[in-house]
Amino acid sequence: MSEHRRHHRPAPREAAFFDEHAQGTDPALLTEAADRAAALLVRGAHSSDDAGVSERLVHLAETEGIETIAEVWSHAAADTLAGCLWRLYLLRSWVYADPAGVARQFEAGRARAEFARVVAGVADPPGPDELRRMVDEVLRGIAEGDFADVLLRAAAFARVVAAGRATLPDVPDADVRRTLALAEQLEAAGHLELAHRLA
Repeated sequence: MSEHRRHHRPAPREAAFFDEHAQGTDPALLTEAADRAAALLVRGAHSSDDAGVSERLVHLAETEGIETIAEVWSHAAADTLAGCLWRLYLLRSWVYADPAGVARQFEAGRARAEFARVVAGVADPPGPDELRRMVDEVLRGIAEGDFADVLLRAAAFARVVAAGRATLPDVPDADVRRTLALAEQLEAAGHLELAHRLA
């Protein structure tokens, strides 16, 4: 070969570039930590004798902030404990942010999703206070009940709301689909938990 390829040395990068990126969190470590925290919360809370554990679980989003919870769990798959906890806390935060609006949507969906309404276990009539109590009871179930029941009850609630949203002219179709997807994800996770395959 008569021509020799000329190789160029890579351009030096400033030390500041590496310093800036070296401080980042390894995504794999963050995922592992999120999964371990979720497992401790769900499995550990259920086996705890501390009566205050369930109340601390209910108010976790208030004490830590939904943004902090999102940072830890929002990227987790729906079929993981971490993903389930994210969806449960998101559901609670939404109900607390707009209890009257959610009550209106739940009321609109009751007749269209009778079975789901019964499973959700919301007091009749489903006013804002009743919905807040119901969503807190669901989260207490993480420590006090069966986690599959927690997931299936939350899924049923989301399904009724999705049915109600579909009947209301002021709710965009994208919001209806989002709520229905949440219901389906929680229900699928509940069945995985029943089969002892949720981790």
